Amino acid sequence: MRFIDCLGEMCPIPVIKAEEEFKKLKPGESFVLETDHSCAPLFIKKQLKKYKCKIKVLEVDFGIWQVTVEKC
Repeated sequence: MRFIDCLGEMCPIPVIKAEEEFKKLKPGESFVLETDHSCAPLFIKKQLKKYKCKIKVLEVDFGIWQVTVEKC
């Protein structure tokens, strides 16, 4: 599983990085993107909904989210 550190990066950077990484994945592969920008998980889900994937968002610490994306 790949890890993308987007701490300190404002939108749309995490969204762009998530979509770029998603396009590199093969079915069954996944990545985790970590962000401290509160709107990023929502916009990542919105941007990637056009693809076949599973998305899980978890707030791992106060103000820090991990977005796990798996290509179906």
